[in-house]
Amino acid sequence: MTSIQIKPRLASFDASQSNLNGVSPVLKRVLAARGVTAPNDLDLGLKHLLPPQGLSHIGEAAELLADAVIAGANVVIVGDFDADGATSSALAIRCLRAFGLDNVSYLVPNRFEYGYGLSPEIVGVAAMRQPDVIITVDNGISSVDGVHAAQALGMSVLITDHHLPGEAIPSADVIVNPNLPEDRFASKNLAGVGVIFYVMLALRAQLRRLDWFAQNGMQEPNMSQFLDLVALGTVADVVPLDRNNRILVQQGMQRIRQGLACPGINALLTVGNRNPLRLASADLGFAVGPRLNAAGRLDDMSVGIECLLCDDNDEALALALQLDNLNKERKQVEQSMQQDALAIVESLQLDSDTMPSIYALYDESWHQGVVGLVASRIKERTNRPVLALAPGGDEWKGSARSVEGLHVRDLLARVDALHPQLISKFGGHAMAAGLSVKTEKLQKLIAALNEVADEMTRGHDWDQVLWTDGVLPASAFTEELADELRQCVPWGQGFPEPIFDGQFEVMEARTVGATHAKLVLRPVDGQQAIDAICFGYLEAHDELPSGVIQAAFKLDINEYRDRLNLQLMIQHIE
Repeated sequence: MTSIQIKPRLASFDASQSNLNGVSPVLKRVLAARGVTAPNDLDLGLKHLLPPQGLSHIGEAAELLADAVIAGANVVIVGDFDADGATSSALAIRCLRAFGLDNVSYLVPNRFEYGYGLSPEIVGVAAMRQPDVIITVDNGISSVDGVHAAQALGMSVLITDHHLPGEAIPSADVIVNPNLPEDRFASKNLAGVGVIFYVMLALRAQLRRLDWFAQNGMQEPNMSQFLDLVALGTVADVVPLDRNNRILVQQGMQRIRQGLACPGINALLTVGNRNPLRLASADLGFAVGPRLNAAGRLDDMSVGIECLLCDDNDEALALALQLDNLNKERKQVEQSMQQDALAIVESLQLDSDTMPSIYALYDESWHQGVVGLVASRIKERTNRPVLALAPGGDEWKGSARSVEGLHVRDLLARVDALHPQLISKFGGHAMAAGLSVKTEKLQKLIAALNEVADEMTRGHDWDQVLWTDGVLPASAFTEELADELRQCVPWGQGFPEPIFDGQFEVMEARTVGATHAKLVLRPVDGQQAIDAICFGYLEAHDELPSGVIQAAFKLDINEYRDRLNLQLMIQHIE
C-alpha cells in the first residue's frame, strides 16, 4: 500500500560519551539514541517516581475518599471497556478493599447499550445500587451530563482520567487528570491506571495521617503489590513510556517475574504461552492486553475485571480461557473486516490519483468493538490516518488512528468547531480517538473530515520511514544480546524497542499459518544460520523472499518446549 524507507536513527548523544557500565556496546548505542547515557537514567527504582502531590486536586481526592472509607460509604467504580479501564477498575477495588472499605463495586458500560463513559443512562444503572460516591477510572473528563445527573441524585463524583479535556469541564466534586489545563504534573503520559494508582497512593497517605490503619489494627498496605496491574494497563494502552511510566512498568514487571502477580495476570500469561519469569513488555502488549481487550470488544468487560480480581488460581485460569476464546473470535471478526476495509481503500485509490489525507471507512456489517483494530491495521498499511465506523442503532460509532504529523483529537475538535452538532460525541488523544455521529450526518462528517485533514496536513511529507538502530556485526547475533535487550528496560510507545537492519541471504523459506514467512537467514558477512519469522508477509507479497534481502528486524528468543534459541522478528523486507 505504501513504500517504506529503512533509515538508521541518529543518536541524540554520542554513544562513546555514555557512562553506562556493565552494558554491551550495542545496548549503549541503542540507549544513547533514546537519550539515555548516564547510570541514573537507567535507575528505575521507585524512589525516582514523581510524587503524588504534583497532581492537581489529588489532596482533595484523598480527603473525599478517606471520608468515604472511614464512613463505610457505598462506592461504585465506573470503568472503561478496554485493558486500561479493566486494570484501573481492578486496582481501585483491590486498593479500597485493602484500606478497609467493603462496600465497593464496579460498573462498566456495555459499549453496545450505553457507549463510553459516565453517561446519564449509566448513572441511572448505578443509582439502583444507591452509591454515596462514584469514581470514574480511565473516563469521565467528557461526561458533563453524566456528572450532573449523578450529583442531582445526591452522589459525590470523583473523576480520574487521562484523556484530553474538551472545552466543557464536568462539575465533578474532584477531578484528577494530568492533562487538565492548570495541572503542572511533570508526566502528562500517565495511563488511566497510573492516575488511579496515584490517587490511591495519596489516599493511603491521608488514611495514615488520620491513624486509620493503627486504630483498626490493620497492616498498612504496600502499594507495590498493585504495580502488576499498573504495568499491564500502561503498556496495553500504548501511552508514551516517559521515565515515570518506565518506572511504573519496570517495577510491575519485576513483580510478575518474581511470581508475585495476581492470579489473573499469571493465568492470562499462561493461555498466551508466555513465561512470567522471562516477561518482556511486549508480552503484556501482545499476549495479555489483547485477550483482556477482547471482552470489552465483543462481550462485557466484567469478565476481564473478574479475572483480574480473582484470587483463586483455578478460577482465574477458567476466566482467562474464556477471554482467550473471545480473543480468537475477535481475530476472525477483525480479519473479515480488514479484508473489507482493504477493498474499500483499493477502490478509493482507483478513483483518484492521490491518496486522501484521511481514510474514512464504514460498512453496515462491521462490528463496533473491532473498528479500532481495523483502523490501526489500515493505518499501518497506508501510512494515513484512518477512521473506521460501524452502525449502532441510529448512530455510527467510529474509532480513529493517526500517524505522526496529525493530532487526531485536534482534527475532530476542529471539525466540531466548524460544524457544531455534526459530531454527537468525541474524545481521545493525539494518535487515537473515538466519536459517534447520527446516521443522517455521516456523509457530511466524512466530507468535513477530508476537508479539515487536507488543511491540517498541507505540505506534510507522507513518506514512511522505519527508523532502526543500525547494522549489527555478525558476532552480535547471540542469545545473550537478545536477552540483554529484552530485560534491560521496558520498551514501548515513545521508547521504541530496538530494531536493527542488515543484509541476509535467504537459505530457507516456507509458509506457516497461511500468511507468515518462516525463514532461515545468514548474515552476508557471517556464517551463522539464524531462524527468522515475518508475520503477515504474504498479505502484501505474492511469493516468499529469496536471494539476498535487506531486512529490518528485532532480536528475539524463541522459547519452545523449554528450549531457547535466537530468532529474528522481521519487521520489513526490501
